[in-house]
Amino acid sequence: MAAPAPDPQPASDPVRDISPGPGPVRDTNPGPGPVRDTNPGPSTTPDADADAPPGPDPLTVPSMSAGPDFVLRPWEMSDLPLIREAAQDPYIPLITTVPSRYSDRAAEEFVRRQWDRAATGAGYPFAIVRSRDRRPVGAIGLWLRDLPEGRASIGYWMVPYGRGQGVTRAALRTVTGWALRDLGIPRLQLFIEPWNTASARIAVDVGYRHEGLLRGWQQVGDERRDMAVYGLLNSDGPVDGRAVASN
Repeated sequence: MAAPAPDPQPASDPVRDISPGPGPVRDTNPGPGPVRDTNPGPSTTPDADADAPPGPDPLTVPSMSAGPDFVLRPWEMSDLPLIREAAQDPYIPLITTVPSRYSDRAAEEFVRRQWDRAATGAGYPFAIVRSRDRRPVGAIGLWLRDLPEGRASIGYWMVPYGRGQGVTRAALRTVTGWALRDLGIPRLQLFIEPWNTASARIAVDVGYRHEGLLRGWQQVGDERRDMAVYGLLNSDGPVDGRAVASN
C-alpha cells in the first residue's frame, strides 16, 4: 500500500496493502483542512470571517469501474465490516484514522470523516468494492491539499481478502488516469515505505517514477519513518494506452 498521508491525511487515511500484497500507500493528505480529519468550528470573530477568502468547493465523489471486477464508489455506512477488518490489521491503523479498537461508533465516525473530506474539498475518498458480491475490500483516496501548487497525492489500503487479485493496481490505474486526464492535475505523487516493494512495483507498473527518499517523512506509530516518493506528471505519457493530457 502506499502510505496515506497522515489521516486526515493516506493516503491520509492512507492506504496500505501489506504483506502478501502491496502495502498501503501513504495518503499524503496533510493535517486539518484538505487532509485532516478535523473540521474547524465557527470563528469567534465574524467580521474577520467575512473578510476571509472562500474555502474549497464541495466535491462529488463519482463511481468508477476499476477493470471488470471492481468498482470505486463513495463510502457508505454499509462499509462498517470493511473497517472492522482494517482495524485488525497491524499496520493500517498506524497510518490512517481507521480505529485500532473497533466499535460501530468509531467506524461510523470514520465514514463520516470520508464524507467530510469531500464536503470540505480536501479530496476524493473511495471505497474499493468487488463487483460480483458488492463486498468492499479496501480504500483509495485522491488528496488535494497541494492542488494550488499543481500537485495531488494518492493513498490506498487493502484488507487481506482483497489482496492478490490485482485490485490495487486496477484502482491506482483508474484514479491516476482520471486525475490526470479528466481533472487535469499536473502532478501526482505516492509515498511508500522503502520495505514495501510490492507497492513500489505497482506504482512503477502504473507509470510512476521513483524520485528519491524522504528521510523521517512520516510519523508511524512511535517513530519517524522514511518514505520513497514516486511521481507522475500529466506530460509523462499515456496511462492505459490513452493520453493523460486533456489539452
